[in-house]
Amino acid sequence: MEQTDVPLADLTTMRVGGPAARLVTVSTTDELVDAVREVDEAEEPLLVVAGGSNLVIADGGFEGTVVLVRTSGVRVESADLCGGVDVRVAAGEVWDEFVARSVAEGWAGIEALSGIPGLVGATPIQNVGAYGQEVAQTIARVRVWDRQAGAVRTLANADCAFTYRHSLFKGSERYVVLEVAFQLELADVSRPIGYAALAGGLGVELGTRVPLGEARDAVLAQRRQRGMVLDADDHDTWSCGSFFTNPIVPESLLADVTARARARLGDDVTIPQWPDADAHTKLSAAWLIDNAGFHKGHGLPGPVALSTKHTLAVTNRGGATAADVATFARGIRDGVRDAFGVTLVNEPVLVGHRL
Repeated sequence: MEQTDVPLADLTTMRVGGPAARLVTVSTTDELVDAVREVDEAEEPLLVVAGGSNLVIADGGFEGTVVLVRTSGVRVESADLCGGVDVRVAAGEVWDEFVARSVAEGWAGIEALSGIPGLVGATPIQNVGAYGQEVAQTIARVRVWDRQAGAVRTLANADCAFTYRHSLFKGSERYVVLEVAFQLELADVSRPIGYAALAGGLGVELGTRVPLGEARDAVLAQRRQRGMVLDADDHDTWSCGSFFTNPIVPESLLADVTARARARLGDDVTIPQWPDADAHTKLSAAWLIDNAGFHKGHGLPGPVALSTKHTLAVTNRGGATAADVATFARGIRDGVRDAFGVTLVNEPVLVGHRL
């Protein structure tokens, strides 16, 4: 289906953005490939939109073709106790519906990713993760349209260059995700609980396995407490979820951050941190934001504010523009840099503008 001058705000969870000059909705993988190939052959600008949960589109909209992915299909390739479940999922399937089915079927490995908005095809792009799990742990293959080669390719997990909230696909326009294959465990219990708050909510120790349904319910409860389950009546959920990623810093910068934190907050301050690869350390973006002076609800009663439930979420309080969102997020980023010397990186993709 093809339309012109279509408002894009309604297709994103932040609910901002101007119109698309042309919008093509595709319902099959062949239609998706054909639509992208047609735009490329015409040498026109292309934007592929799935669930819109990780996009902040400029107020001027998009002067080109937006391809809206609405493909469907979940196919079990194999299932046994030794190899687990090999399941292929179309890019346009709703992510949380697939998680819910996995829990119901007894497929373990993505239950901690319950409640995340968006579609399956977006999950490998930023290596979606939460509550101790990330999709890189269970993705076996990603089937893509390679715009450069003009061919369908299948990339193994090792070829996807997965790192924290990043992959081969993020920041690149070369690949369009068509389908994702997951390797899940056949089990009626979760993978070992790897997140302290989730373990606390379940009343178990870290590393415990619990019934899949209980794990999903506990994750959804945690997300609702933080305004991270979409609700049209709750402006705390008019967002892209976490707007900034947790920064990963080298030892040299960590020493400076620690010194700045002690000067600002006292010598007994403890900065939440976790060891990362190559002598780097991951810091809590939420802690940095809060201790730079930007607390929950910061910005109210303006059109853009931090969530009243979760410091990491930049939210549209109704009537905000994309420019409002960018200006507000820029202020948070710059304030954290001034306070601690760390420059936060935005998690959502900004289309037609930047911080």
